[in-house]
Amino acid sequence: MKRFFELILSITGLGVTFPLLVVLVPLVRLTSQGPAFFRQERVGRNQKSFVCWKLRTMAEGTKQAGTHEVSAAAVTPVGGFLRKTKLDEIPQLWNVLRGEMSFVGPRPCLPTQVELIEEREKQGVFSVLPGITGLGQIRGIDMSVPEKLARCDAEYVEKRSLALDLRILWETVMGAGREDRVRTS
Repeated sequence: MKRFFELILSITGLGVTFPLLVVLVPLVRLTSQGPAFFRQERVGRNQKSFVCWKLRTMAEGTKQAGTHEVSAAAVTPVGGFLRKTKLDEIPQLWNVLRGEMSFVGPRPCLPTQVELIEEREKQGVFSVLPGITGLGQIRGIDMSVPEKLARCDAEYVEKRSLALDLRILWETVMGAGREDRVRTS
């Protein structure tokens, strides 16, 4: 049943946000070199890799790493706005439509984040689809603290329900988890 609702919501979301993308895509392209969309390999359910889509918020050529491992100087001026408002996540509706992600779940990590993968494996986190937002995000826990994040993700897996998903979505929309932990040095 959840999958059916996510299909409907992702199709609706893509339709509703299309006019916004029509504005944002040229804005990204006009304010920094490179493509408007950013593709990155991520680890999903059952540790299966998939390509996660986002609007590009960092300068072209920035190393492929977790946000906490990248300098704040790599974030473009428009990218800063997109990250703060979470508009850079709109293309992940495509990932939801394809069944690679859910609206709510543990955020998908990079294949290079070995410590987080190991912790999540121990905790059984890979049994669910990764999400556009999750319990770790609204609590302000990022991937720089893998053990703590994996415990939080496991708590979500254990307690997941429609009510919890709706609470996480609501808190995300209301601004929880907006901190963006890019390195400042």
